[in-house]
Amino acid sequence: QVQLVESGGGLVQAGGSLRLSCAASGTIFSINAMAWYRQGPGKQRDLVASITSGGFTNYVDSVKGRFTISRDNAKNTVYLQMNSLRPEDTAVYYCNAAVTTTHALGTMINNYWGQGTQVTVSS
Repeated sequence: QVQLVESGGGLVQAGGSLRLSCAASGTIFSINAMAWYRQGPGKQRDLVASITSGGFTNYVDSVKGRFTISRDNAKNTVYLQMNSLRPEDTAVYYCNAAVTTTHALGTMINNYWGQGTQVTVSS
């Protein structure tokens, strides 16, 4: 069983900063890609940024230059530093991780989601 727990959301004024954290725990053999998604009111859940186990990163165009994704493999944790926040960044942010777990018959890779953390940017 694997759990992802997010923290760091909140209310901030436009131009401000927030740092999200997501810690994975449970019977983890290894964690492959980790990512942050967001879902605004009445919208679908979209990818914001991702990072591979080797540190290769990818961002949606709207956050390039403002957001930075990073990870601490020793702590099974991924971060999202969000600077120059805009009202359109308001959303519930979800952590996602591709986790390898061990079982009696071998290993298995599954996608796991966190519970989400609200980020609200006021104008």
